[in-house]
Amino acid sequence: MNLKTILFFLVIVLLSTYAATVFDDQNPDETALSIPFSETRSVMGTTVTIKVLDTNEAHALESIDRAFDEIYHVDELMSSYKNDSELTILNTQGHLDDADPDFVYVLERSKYYSVISDGAFDVTIKPILDLWGAKYSPGGTYMPPTTDEINETLQLVDYSRITIEDGSISLQPNMSVILGGIAKGYSVDRAIESLKLDGITNGFVNAGGDGRFIGLNEENAPWIIGLQNPDKDEEAVTRMALSDMAVATSGNYERYFSDAAKVSHISDPRTGYSVQELISATVIADTAIDADALATAVFVLGEDGVEMIKGLEGVECLIITDDKRIIRSSGFGEYEV
Repeated sequence: MNLKTILFFLVIVLLSTYAATVFDDQNPDETALSIPFSETRSVMGTTVTIKVLDTNEAHALESIDRAFDEIYHVDELMSSYKNDSELTILNTQGHLDDADPDFVYVLERSKYYSVISDGAFDVTIKPILDLWGAKYSPGGTYMPPTTDEINETLQLVDYSRITIEDGSISLQPNMSVILGGIAKGYSVDRAIESLKLDGITNGFVNAGGDGRFIGLNEENAPWIIGLQNPDKDEEAVTRMALSDMAVATSGNYERYFSDAAKVSHISDPRTGYSVQELISATVIADTAIDADALATAVFVLGEDGVEMIKGLEGVECLIITDDKRIIRSSGFGEYEV
């Protein structure tokens, strides 16, 4: 969600003994003449970096431009801050005809994540987030909402009441949607697919921590991504070696409605209360949209989120509990170096 924090990922280029062993059958000439090209821009309320390896500078930069165009496209459709976005129109009018297929896809996909997480992921949570945000904004009480306020607002939170039919989308009265926990991941996937269409086989797109990595780095090894230590900004809790995979982290130690109140910006759609059980949840998946949405779901579910991940093929997770225990799904260690 736009209020959702994705931890900062340190993308480190190194050739580990593990990587050299696993990838020694790769043809070194495939990337020997490739040069890294990268660009960083501010979009979707975060910093986005696209890096590619290519033998031709003009082709590389044109490919990066086209990949950014995909991110801009998603932002134009799904931003909560643009008055003319399809998301804003849907929230304002409660109905949208001839919706862009990308918008429809993300909403349909969001309902899938809601189902598998038993409602821990729900894009209709916006009224609850607005309620909490108003309390801890200038003019607010700087006190939590009352139980009655939360229970009343929860009546507007129900992913199953989003109606999608023949390209038209409808919401129940007074409901509203926020896509910050899924749109960024989808934009990363769109950008990666654009790079692939341009013939880029090695590179990554990192949107504020939602990252997807294809091929190998400059050293002909997997991309190495460090997960920030919440206590020490310059240290990593672990490092992951990824090739043709995506990773995202959801956490509560960077953004708050109020620094004094220390209220998590992520609320449980089922209860309406802020989530406090975890410091962070990191998910590795095939696509960034999966990693993004599932990281939010795991963060809300807490340790139960690890059990959910066990039932999903090709998905792994690592959580840091509020008492700083680190818990991994059974296959997460296969990606660590």
